[in-house]
Amino acid sequence: MDFRQLEYFLAVVERDGINGAASGLGVAQPTVSQSLRGLERELGVELFHRIGRGMVLTAAGRSLVGPSRQVLRDVVAARDTLTGGSAELAGRLDVMAFPALATGTIVDLVARFRAEHPKVTVQLSELRDESATATVIRDGHSEFVVAHLPFDGHDSLEVVELGEQEFWLVYPAGTRLPEGAVKLSELPDIPMVFVPRGGSLGDTIEEAIRDAGARPPLAVLTEHREARLPLVLAGVGGSLMERCVAESVRDRAVVRPCDPSFTRAFALAFDPATLSPVGRAFVDFVRAAPPDL
Repeated sequence: MDFRQLEYFLAVVERDGINGAASGLGVAQPTVSQSLRGLERELGVELFHRIGRGMVLTAAGRSLVGPSRQVLRDVVAARDTLTGGSAELAGRLDVMAFPALATGTIVDLVARFRAEHPKVTVQLSELRDESATATVIRDGHSEFVVAHLPFDGHDSLEVVELGEQEFWLVYPAGTRLPEGAVKLSELPDIPMVFVPRGGSLGDTIEEAIRDAGARPPLAVLTEHREARLPLVLAGVGGSLMERCVAESVRDRAVVRPCDPSFTRAFALAFDPATLSPVGRAFVDFVRAAPPDL
């Protein structure tokens, strides 16, 4: 197994197939295919299911992603140390962000960091399960995770709080609501779309609605948070969602703040013991960033 094989493997994962990987790496498709086959022979396992022209990670392939990313970060760090001489920071910055947090603050931070260090390449990936924050970092899938607080299993991690996210009401187009913040006690009798209860701000919101005496009927209970907005836009019911998401559909839905307001802090998490030089520079940069960024 060599560094190049892992680089090709990750390129296939991140670029959704051999064609995209070859294009991104600037090599021929057979080169990527042969490298993958060689890696699979060495490991004695299949890393991808070949379905038609598609490539789907096997269980073994998924387990290799994190360690491969860690190896690539370590190789880049070692190369930069050995070449020395240049004061210009170079390497790769891996960040996973929960979808509702992959705009605004973290994008501004990454953009400004890249402006100062143009030789750094950034991989911004999606974190689908916030409860996996510590595992994602511990297994090497990403140096950094941006997620809502609190999250479990982060005793070995450091956290830099980035801000708070407010939650707003979003209803299907045509819903009649007064201007300004809507009191929970005055919620319209319109079905709601919620995520299941269990350790989230959603629990607090549902309890506050009940305490206010409102009893809106339940339309859909979905474990897929990203499904809330399409369901609202389809006219199924209303929901509470992140303000940035709500404001993005003002032209297609009825959007209002609620009274009382609901906020949830979010943060950048990382393991200081495993940071690359680029990672350490990014932490210093984030900590020095103005609070209103």
